[in-house]
Amino acid sequence: MAGPDGTRRCLWALSAEDYVAYHDEEWGRPVRGDDALYERLCLEAFQSGLSWITILRRRTGFRAAFADFQIAKVATFTDADKERLLADPGIIRNRAKIEATVANARVLADWSPGELDELIWSFAPDPASRPAPKRLADVPAVTDESTALSKALKKRGIRFVGPTTAYALMQACGLVNDHLEDCGFRSAR
Repeated sequence: MAGPDGTRRCLWALSAEDYVAYHDEEWGRPVRGDDALYERLCLEAFQSGLSWITILRRRTGFRAAFADFQIAKVATFTDADKERLLADPGIIRNRAKIEATVANARVLADWSPGELDELIWSFAPDPASRPAPKRLADVPAVTDESTALSKALKKRGIRFVGPTTAYALMQACGLVNDHLEDCGFRSAR
C-alpha cells in the first residue's frame, strides 16, 4: 500500500507512525556485530506476547537500562541491577525476560568476538530459495531455519529464544527478506 509520500510499503508499516521509519530504515536490513545482534535478540524476546510497537516505543529506555546492550557490561549486572530494572518504567518489567537478558549476556561474554554474529548468520537461507511474499499471509512465523537457529542458541545456553522469536530476529536483522513483493523497500536491503 502506498504511504502518504506515495512510496509503497508493507501494510503493517502504515499501521502506526513509529513503524514507518523502522520499516524504511531498519527492518530487513543486515545487522552485523555481536552487540547489535544481542540487542535485537533481547528486544525480540521482550516483544514475546506483546506488540512490536510497544518495544519500539521503549527502545530508548531499553538502551539506557541495559547499557546500550553492550554484552560485556550487561554480563556484570548484579541482583541490585535486576531490581533496578524491575522498577524501571522505561522498559517492560518482566522478571523472566530481565533475568534472561542478563543470563544471556553472561553466556555471550564467554564467546569469542564475532561468534554470535557468525552463528546467527550461518542460518540465513539462500535468498533464491525464498520467493518474495505477495501478501502478509505468505510470510511464515516459523521456518526450518528459525527452528534450527533457536535450537543452536538454546544448546549454547541462550534463553528466551523460541523458533518464532528466532524468525522475528531473522526478519529484523536481514537474514531473510520478508518485504512484500511490491514494497518499495524490498530491494533497499
